[in-house]
Amino acid sequence: MRVYLPSTLAAARSVWESGEVPAGTGFAVTPALREWYAQSESEEELEYAVLHDAARASLRLLDADPAAPRLRLVFVAELADGAVRVRDDLDRGTVEIDFPVPWSSVEAVHVDDGSDEEVLAAVRDAADQILEADLGGTDAAFTVDSAEGFELLWFAPQELPDLL
Repeated sequence: MRVYLPSTLAAARSVWESGEVPAGTGFAVTPALREWYAQSESEEELEYAVLHDAARASLRLLDADPAAPRLRLVFVAELADGAVRVRDDLDRGTVEIDFPVPWSSVEAVHVDDGSDEEVLAAVRDAADQILEADLGGTDAAFTVDSAEGFELLWFAPQELPDLL
């Protein structure tokens, strides 16, 4: 099962040093997500939706850590199907991982373009507004949606030190 694990650039430093992504909440193509997107026959579309959810969760992590660089970051790991607990009761596509994910399971890293001032401003504003958006604030939702309009860049796992 491919799992999308939200993080931040600050947390990624510890991941690189320890060789493990900490246990926690992630996102994957779960049965409830498949049912929700029943008209989609594309696994790629479903995984894009999950990446989007993980990037939004990364904004929540940025909100919780004001010192972290304002870049969304998502690790993508391949784990055995039975290794994660599906938590569709929390939200479609949510999974829980009860163990540190070994670096060898990480297949990709997605991160915002840190050289684009427009992206940096949008992500900064979205991180400041994510909780308000989660609570239904329409102006805040617009701000978060604006940041979500910027695609995350793809990097191979071995490129993580270059991002740090």
